[in-house]
Amino acid sequence: MKEFIKVYKENQEDIEKFILTTLKNNGSILTQASSNYKKVFKTFPSMELLYITDLEYIQCAPNVYRNKIEVSAKGKSRIYLSTKMMQKEEDFFISAPYLSSTTGHTCITVMRKENDRYIFIDFRLSALLGRLGLVELNPAFNTFTTFFYKAVGFSLMAFAFFAIFYAILGYLSSIFIQGDFSLDAIFKPIVALTLGLAIFDLAKTILEREVFFKNYSNESEDANVLTKFSIAIIIALSIEALMVVFKIALHDYSAMIHALYLIMGIALIIISLGIYSYLSRKKN
Repeated sequence: MKEFIKVYKENQEDIEKFILTTLKNNGSILTQASSNYKKVFKTFPSMELLYITDLEYIQCAPNVYRNKIEVSAKGKSRIYLSTKMMQKEEDFFISAPYLSSTTGHTCITVMRKENDRYIFIDFRLSALLGRLGLVELNPAFNTFTTFFYKAVGFSLMAFAFFAIFYAILGYLSSIFIQGDFSLDAIFKPIVALTLGLAIFDLAKTILEREVFFKNYSNESEDANVLTKFSIAIIIALSIEALMVVFKIALHDYSAMIHALYLIMGIALIIISLGIYSYLSRKKN
């Protein structure tokens, strides 16, 4: 999904000019209400929703889709959406891309003022870019890709919850059932919890960026995601290294070299992460 956003941002001025020019050439939208705005839908194949509000942004007409009408939407307040609109020309406003709660698709909304009404038109972003020849669309592949990301994202979340459940259950079992008050009983749940947090954060990022799109994505945000995930892994490895040092100190000092190797490996990861973060900030 972020590829669509990148393409849109690169061609935003031309896309907005195309939409506004076509809307103005299409004439008044309110006069086409008798045919359920079929002419507007025909003009814009990427258009998926139209509705009208009064000057107080209270919806006074049903949601009009390409093939259906939703009367239950009348009376809803759309003032929250008006705050996202940016004025482009007199009586014309356009929003940034966002995930529509109505259609479930990433779209942009164009608001046009006619008489004492505001007309809101949602354009599906992927279809709009495909219509303008800016991207090549394969609906079947896009559907499969979304399904795959969704399956992987929710699967990772399930494993994250399993790791957290395992940590809590293991700790309670060690303390209250086995009566084990060793370092293992304390450190192992912490390692599992840290890994669970890292896995959950990764799953959340995948779902937000590829399935439930929320906002713009850029390279600095990508760097922050990798940094957060790496830090969680480093913490888990550091706790494990500390536990190894304690175990060796209590039993066999001759194996301390293995703990040193582990600590050196963690230090190398920290140095690599520091170099990556520095280069990312320098590039941006």
